[in-house]
Amino acid sequence: MGAEDDPINDPVYQQPQGQSSKGTQSDLPNSSPDSAASQQGSNDPVYQQEQADSSSYKPEQPSPPLNADAVNNSMNDPVYQQPQAQQQPSSGDLTSSSPSSSLQQGSNDPVYQQIQADKNFDSPTTPEPQSAASAQGSNDPVYQQLQADNSPSVATSRLQQVASHISPQHASNTKRPRRKRKTDEHTLPADYSDIIAHIDNMKKIANTPDLSNRGYSRQKQGGKLWARERIEQLLDPGSWHEVGSVAGTTQWRQDTHNPQAEHVASFIPSNNPQGFGTITCPTGTTRKVFLTADDFSIRSGHADGSTVGKTLYGEKLALRLMIPVVKLVDGSSGGGSVTTIKSQGYAYLPHVNVLSTVVKQLNVGIPNLGAVVGPAIGLGAARVVSTHFSVMAGNIGSMFNAGPKVVEGATFEEGLSFSDLGGPMVHCTNGTIDNLADDEAGCFEQIRTVLGYLPDCGAIQAPPVVECSDDVNREDIGLRSIVPRKKSRMYNPYTIIESVVDRGSWFEIGRLWGRTSISGLARLGGRPVGVLSLNCEVNGGALDTGGSQKLMKMIKLCDVFNLPILQFLDVPGYAIGTVAERTATMKWGVELAKAYYATTTPIFSVVTRRCYGVAGGIMLDSRDPIMRVAWPSANWGSLPLEGGIEVAHRHELKQVAEKEGEERMKRRYKELEDEYLRMMNPVRSANAFNIEEIVDPKDTRKIVCAWAQEMYGKVMQQRLADRAAGRLVAIYT
Repeated sequence: MGAEDDPINDPVYQQPQGQSSKGTQSDLPNSSPDSAASQQGSNDPVYQQEQADSSSYKPEQPSPPLNADAVNNSMNDPVYQQPQAQQQPSSGDLTSSSPSSSLQQGSNDPVYQQIQADKNFDSPTTPEPQSAASAQGSNDPVYQQLQADNSPSVATSRLQQVASHISPQHASNTKRPRRKRKTDEHTLPADYSDIIAHIDNMKKIANTPDLSNRGYSRQKQGGKLWARERIEQLLDPGSWHEVGSVAGTTQWRQDTHNPQAEHVASFIPSNNPQGFGTITCPTGTTRKVFLTADDFSIRSGHADGSTVGKTLYGEKLALRLMIPVVKLVDGSSGGGSVTTIKSQGYAYLPHVNVLSTVVKQLNVGIPNLGAVVGPAIGLGAARVVSTHFSVMAGNIGSMFNAGPKVVEGATFEEGLSFSDLGGPMVHCTNGTIDNLADDEAGCFEQIRTVLGYLPDCGAIQAPPVVECSDDVNREDIGLRSIVPRKKSRMYNPYTIIESVVDRGSWFEIGRLWGRTSISGLARLGGRPVGVLSLNCEVNGGALDTGGSQKLMKMIKLCDVFNLPILQFLDVPGYAIGTVAERTATMKWGVELAKAYYATTTPIFSVVTRRCYGVAGGIMLDSRDPIMRVAWPSANWGSLPLEGGIEVAHRHELKQVAEKEGEERMKRRYKELEDEYLRMMNPVRSANAFNIEEIVDPKDTRKIVCAWAQEMYGKVMQQRLADRAAGRLVAIYT
């Protein structure tokens, strides 16, 4: 058979035989000299793998004789020379075959020698006599290494080497060091350390006052805190997280060695630092707020020292996150300046798009609290006024539409100071600003206090309830005699308020303006409520324009924040006279009526004394069903008796005076007065169920605390559900 026809040389024929072959090697027939080829073929690793897996082998016919040249050629086949897998030969198998030229040639193959070394390691055998071919193979360094591995000591060393690969911490690093890549000398840092350095540098500049800056020096000389000092004083330590921390004007300088790099030559931060922080209220609760502050030391807070859109972004962010907003105004809050025309190259049409977002905040019930801690000018004045609560620092605060120089050119009023033009005695007494504080620290304290009464968002939350240490059943006997029997005598209404509400919880809003009325915040059993009252010590308690405006604002505030209202009524009616008519008392009285009937927050009324006319009817009957009680000192009607008797009995009294004289007329007047007073006994009204209940004044606290508890139960749940579903819409503006 020719070599080309030899099946052993066929790579397909040399594949492993299937598991169907059975038998042992001893069953194979003796081979002729040509069988040396088949013996050498047994060195095929694929063929030997099959032999190792078979327990016996019984072929159906003997293998055909092979040509020696074909066998020699097959040994040179790289497929044929693959390692012998899992061969477990006996010692007889290693010595039975005689050396041949093909075997000697295979022993020089380093792969073949590796296999032989593995077999010797697994099953040591008697070494063959060294032939010329093996002597030649021994010169191969790989072959020598394998021969050395046959000794036990070398085997132990070999195991240690294998163990070192399994435990790499004990093995030395034998890898070739990676060749360093050539880098471009202009390549920027891979870790962006240059960018991080820019940011850190700008933050350091922004948070470090420039003592040589004229604006900062003027700020300190005026007794004012720096903007970032105010932030530190108002917020809890370590809670400040600024938004837009590197916003500002930057001058860049190109690196002299790397054209791709640059450095900060100068940086002027935005004059409107803003961000998030926490405020701890006097009750101990911690609230997250969005704080915006004006830095008057940089361009007096004008727009050319700020980043356009930063303030608007902050307002929108607070609206989306539904968290309270605190504004510390000192300057124009990004208002216009003539220098903007020069920088832009044209005069722009004015736009105030920030206020549209503020209006949404006010109506949805996100607390907006503002403090005037310097001159609030233009847009700054508008921003602090468009809040739920505002306060001015008495020592440094002022507010005006335009400064004294602009006023001088327009109205020829010369020599006006900030205080003369728009100081505390101007705006804290006309209702533009709600409260007055001694200084900046006083402003911060009032902001903390007010925040403790309000929810984060009235559209979805009830006001925060705190633990109450004041007994809800506490009685005050002194309330029985606080209202004088003599109608012309007045009393202190603050005594009643502070006696009924939780001790230490009363916080008045707007004390210096609209003084015929009283408004503020308090708690009943730990539950926040709004408090309204008339002040009989000012103008007899007659409701004037300022008093109506203050009550109207308070009612709307309570409505958007879901605050139930407790009101103490002693109202003789609207103010009368020429001053009242010139100041549009009736107009604002009707506006107050709109506020009462347009809002839906619960109201509980305690009639302490008088309740007369349109004003009394509006304040008392705006809810259905009406929740109210009266004290024994209460009296009501269309008109007070003083003046009412003269109007109703004018003709009769005139006739008596003409016929019987003045003395008789006075006696008749007294008779009519006594008769009316007797018939105005409140018990008569209770008999007719015109008043639901007349209570002992000492029990007032217990009654109103029980009412507040009911309002914070199912009533509050239903109200919140209606607001969330859009069935109830509270409007503050």
